[in-house]
Amino acid sequence: MLSVVLIVMFQMIDGTCKTRESGIAKNCAELYKCGQTISDVYTIDPDGSGAFNVYCDQTTADGGWTVIQKRVDGTVDFNRTWNDYKKGFGNFLIREFWLGLDKIQRLTQNKRENKLRVDLGVTDDKTVYAEYEWFGIENETADYKLHIGKFSSATVKDSLSIHNGMLFGTWDRLPADRDCALRLGGGWWYLYFDKYCTVSSNLNGIYPHRGSNSRIHWANLNSEAKNNNPRSAEMKIRPVDFF
Repeated sequence: MLSVVLIVMFQMIDGTCKTRESGIAKNCAELYKCGQTISDVYTIDPDGSGAFNVYCDQTTADGGWTVIQKRVDGTVDFNRTWNDYKKGFGNFLIREFWLGLDKIQRLTQNKRENKLRVDLGVTDDKTVYAEYEWFGIENETADYKLHIGKFSSATVKDSLSIHNGMLFGTWDRLPADRDCALRLGGGWWYLYFDKYCTVSSNLNGIYPHRGSNSRIHWANLNSEAKNNNPRSAEMKIRPVDFF
């Protein structure tokens, strides 16, 4: 017990454990540096505008990740409205969920402050990942426009960079028209070419077993993954200066 107390005191003196005056950390990385190294649900306040709960992944690649999306088995319907994606939904923080565009935007207002990691389940016992040097989205007025940095370390091919600069869309709100949502499912930064929409990735798509032609998707995923449909997906962010 004494050793734990001394470690926390050292972190505070050293300046690595920093929280807001309220005592609430702004992200999972701050919590990790303050000794919260167990993956769990925590309360954060990224910008001083009000606290909310997030799931912190404190084990993957040295921890400090704030999870913004998680898919496991398709038990939660991701073919939702704009308002659902704005606020967030799902088996909140424990199993399948989408954190919410407003919360993600608050976490990533400085577009180059956070890196993005995407973990994809290829088979029951194999997971691959992709990382991007930075990630952020604009506010609702700008349709949560996507900003993403250079594709960096990975064990899978890049299928997200091409979506850089795209606007978020759902079946009930432009820029995604109804036909696009019916074919592709979910809510995503859809690609548009001559008014025709497509995707290179769509991690909010519908699971194949639900009987739809639309799919949770990551192009060129792996020869072991049927039709480039990952069995699981997780999107998470962490400050670029975490170490």
